[in-house]
Amino acid sequence: MDIQYLLFLQNLREASGGFFDEFFNALSKFAVDILPFLPYVVFWCVNKKWGYRFLATTWLGEILNGVIKLTVCAYRPWIRSAEINPAGDSKTAATGYSFPSGHTLVGTVQYGTTAVWQWSKRKWLSIICLVLLLLTAFSRNFLGVHTPQDVLVGLAEGIVLIVLVGIVQKALESKEKAKDILTFIGIAVMIGILIYITVKPYPMDYDAEGKLLVDPQKMMNDCYKACGGFLGFLIGSFVERHFIHFEIPKGSARLPILACIGFALMFAWKELFAPATIVAGLGGHWGNFIARCVMVLFALIVWPIVIKKSCSKGNALTEKAAA
Repeated sequence: MDIQYLLFLQNLREASGGFFDEFFNALSKFAVDILPFLPYVVFWCVNKKWGYRFLATTWLGEILNGVIKLTVCAYRPWIRSAEINPAGDSKTAATGYSFPSGHTLVGTVQYGTTAVWQWSKRKWLSIICLVLLLLTAFSRNFLGVHTPQDVLVGLAEGIVLIVLVGIVQKALESKEKAKDILTFIGIAVMIGILIYITVKPYPMDYDAEGKLLVDPQKMMNDCYKACGGFLGFLIGSFVERHFIHFEIPKGSARLPILACIGFALMFAWKELFAPATIVAGLGGHWGNFIARCVMVLFALIVWPIVIKKSCSKGNALTEKAAA
């Protein structure tokens, strides 16, 4: 039934001459290439508490999604059925196993958390986010890269995590010792996950020509990224809470440009410099792990210090000029 549904959407795609392909492809790419930087911008210059909530939900979601993918090991739709012809470069660009949908998970976490955050302040923005969330989820089916169950479980993952992280954050407010205990528990869990995904057996199926259908070593890369990012979040938040004590310098004229520079540096590291250096040198597993960890540590430790010092200097110069 799931393949028949994808074939129905594929027929619609072909009947429209691919008119909607680029729109839905752009929605999908935006969800995983741009949206994941939203939590850092929120943390640096909008609301530190919600920044932490975004980040916790994001990295827990990435970890959970990766573990489920590598446990179930579901093949992509075009491997299950030769009739499926996904749009664009999906056959070569898709990473990880099929179930659940990582794009849907990321879109749900980012759009969903924004909708919850803004519901009482800007309901119109929350509604737009919910519409974009549903469109992003549907895009994975429309493009032929995920089955309905992939998308529904990715959606459910995100919703459950949004609720749970909100509850835990509220319960741990002003309880620094409890936060520290959770930090060390999180590191232990992350180590356990790395051991699990590395040593567990994976399906080794071959096509008629003797070629491996799916290389499990490549499928592990996304989970290594998630573990690296999660470790960066745990260490970075610990250091920030105990030693940096970052407070958003609201009203500072330098803050917007500093946030833009921080975003640009992180984007360049993720898309350009990390793949060309650490990942190229250490490989897809540990290269991606270290690259993500470094990126998140930069966001939670280095850049808050830069913002703090730069904005303080800017305020001092402003006061001097006024005097």
